[in-house]
Amino acid sequence: MSNKSKQSSTTTRSLIALAIASAFPLHAAMAQETAAAAEKAQPGQLETVIVTAQRRSENIKDVPMAITTLKGEKLDVLTSGGQDIRFLSGRSPSLNIESDYGRSFPRFYIRGQGNTDFDLNASQPVGLVVDDIVQESPMLKGFPVFDVDQVEVLRGPQGTLFGRNSPAGVIKFDSAKPVIGKTEGYASVGFGNYSAVNAEGAVNLPISDTMAARVSVQSQNRDDRVTNYRPNAPTKEFEGYGDHAARVQLLVKPTRDFSALFNVHARDMKGSATLFRANILKQGTNELVDNFDYDTYNTDGGNEQTLKTKGASMRLRWDLEGMTAHSITGYESADFYSRGDVDGGFGAVYAQPMGPGFIPFVVETADVLPSHRQFTQEFRVESNNKGPLQWIGGLFYFSEDIQIDSISFDSLAPGNPQNPFYAVQTQDTTSWAAFASVNYTVSDKLKLRGGVRYTDDKKDFAASRIEATTSGPHRIHSDSTNVSWDASGTYSLTKDTNLFARVATGYRAPSMQGRLFGLADRPSFADAEKALSVEAGVKQELFDRRARMSATVFQYRVKDKQLTAGSGTINMNQLINADKVTGQGVELDFQAILSSSLQMSLGGSYNDTEIKDTNLFVQTCGNFPNTNGVAGCTVTGTPGTIPFTQLLDGNPLPRAPKWQGNFTLRYSTPVANGEFFAYTDWAYRSTYNMFLYEAKEYKAKSLLEGGLRVGYKWDNYEVAAFARNITDEMQSVGAIDFNNLTGMVNEPRTVGVQLKASF
Repeated sequence: MSNKSKQSSTTTRSLIALAIASAFPLHAAMAQETAAAAEKAQPGQLETVIVTAQRRSENIKDVPMAITTLKGEKLDVLTSGGQDIRFLSGRSPSLNIESDYGRSFPRFYIRGQGNTDFDLNASQPVGLVVDDIVQESPMLKGFPVFDVDQVEVLRGPQGTLFGRNSPAGVIKFDSAKPVIGKTEGYASVGFGNYSAVNAEGAVNLPISDTMAARVSVQSQNRDDRVTNYRPNAPTKEFEGYGDHAARVQLLVKPTRDFSALFNVHARDMKGSATLFRANILKQGTNELVDNFDYDTYNTDGGNEQTLKTKGASMRLRWDLEGMTAHSITGYESADFYSRGDVDGGFGAVYAQPMGPGFIPFVVETADVLPSHRQFTQEFRVESNNKGPLQWIGGLFYFSEDIQIDSISFDSLAPGNPQNPFYAVQTQDTTSWAAFASVNYTVSDKLKLRGGVRYTDDKKDFAASRIEATTSGPHRIHSDSTNVSWDASGTYSLTKDTNLFARVATGYRAPSMQGRLFGLADRPSFADAEKALSVEAGVKQELFDRRARMSATVFQYRVKDKQLTAGSGTINMNQLINADKVTGQGVELDFQAILSSSLQMSLGGSYNDTEIKDTNLFVQTCGNFPNTNGVAGCTVTGTPGTIPFTQLLDGNPLPRAPKWQGNFTLRYSTPVANGEFFAYTDWAYRSTYNMFLYEAKEYKAKSLLEGGLRVGYKWDNYEVAAFARNITDEMQSVGAIDFNNLTGMVNEPRTVGVQLKASF
């Protein structure tokens, strides 16, 4: 038999075996057990994935929790069109990301748990950690992704090692670090439709035998692509932006046992706020209206958004006898302004016509973060010996001071905005924690882990409304403590197959919100939520490390779940607690080298969430009928005893699709002195409720989006063409329930070319 025939036969058998292994992973692993693979990947094998989910560098197979990683070419592909951090949505099982603010204020959901609150003071149950620094404010969480070594998505409560406000999970970013004694770097530039220009680069600079620096920059730019044809409108063009970010790191390693890493970073973004589009949904359905025109947005309101963030960190490490000590100090600040026409069109005031469609009232607002400061300090000590007992212990301190202004405008009013109405809220937060974790190797097959964390949170909150008369300040003081813990274990069924199980708790501190309105001025408050999660799974390496699979089943319960209820009639939110929320599901991650030319990955999840509170209800849309006397939307859930309300018992969590899936396939072949490659990626999610209540118009359609990148690599150069949302799928992915069927749509298709050079 020829070598070519042998290769074809081997590939065919491998594909069949991979399909069997996906359906029956444990049996396949035991039936095909072979000699241990070398730790370093050989040609035709998958790389070993090293993660720091437990604050140590470990093989992902040995960590007893559900983790997905993204790095390298996959990140390059997903960010080809200048995408912001929302490109990660659906790229990990059970992960969803969306925003009511565009490129700022991303909202993260893991296993259905997130927060739909649009207030700048909103907390989230998904933690975000960048270079070991927690990013608490929503304005910090959208920092551009560039020159990143790896992204880790940790699913399930992370209350022991990562602390407060992570009962759903943590997304962890690790930037590429300076390397002593090595000069290297890259530069990339891309051009796309809508006159998009995206540039990115990094350079590693050796300074001496003990010092090195790494400078990383990114600039993403696009012209406006949506036009306002209203005469005398404050803003005529929308959806262009200039988003610039930089990171400078300095590594100092004067001795073998000590190192210091300094990090300074900043972002400067200017662009458009999200376009809320009035009456774009057909009544009684979730379909866009006939002849929907993405390129047109007629409004009487102003629109602009600016965001500036800056920060610095210092990470010190001492390798001592039997232990390693860490000190991690971080500072972050943000300055934000976002103004938009929330009613999504032009209202019938000042003898002006109404449109598009029925708009019952004018709403034009700005949200401002004029003052923000965050400081964090962590001291951590961990064992570094070779014995069966390993441990970690530490202290953590967090401090944040913020001021938020909410301003009401009316662009058609004489003299506006000389005397705008606005509300002000301030919040000072301090939190400290002590934590410890122990790992014990019982045998060469069984490893056990356990951890505990004590947290003390204090918040001082005040809110005032300033109009013709002043209301407030209304003050809230909150003092909350919590003990979080986790216990887990890994059992090596075979040398290539690990079983794991984990029980963990999580905690989210009490939340306050101060959007005051009308005569019933009062801030809203939600008590702390506490989560308990149980999960079990299997992690395998298959076919001499040509494939890797991880599967997890989980179930969780959250007591006093913090939720955000809209008013149904005005631009307001209210915090509430549900007695209990439950969730359960299954997750799968799979990667494989199918042949010398083909590589693929496959991920998926099923999440079933349910609110359990027989007495909890919220207002729905529908208070204002349209010009035909028909309510604005079609409510389908169980009505409450009060008109225009709905009981929430039995409803799923909002923005929580039951089904999600992702798929990538990479083809490559040698051509001349280089390599031709094609990379396609797809992400699917099923329907979800946009709000706590259920309505036909506000149930998002299922969505399948795909991308393609085709290019050629030679020496240290690469040229590629790309397309994102290649099918140009367009639908409403969010809404404002103001009774005029106002929706927000996903990004249209983007195409372009990209050039990259490395050295």
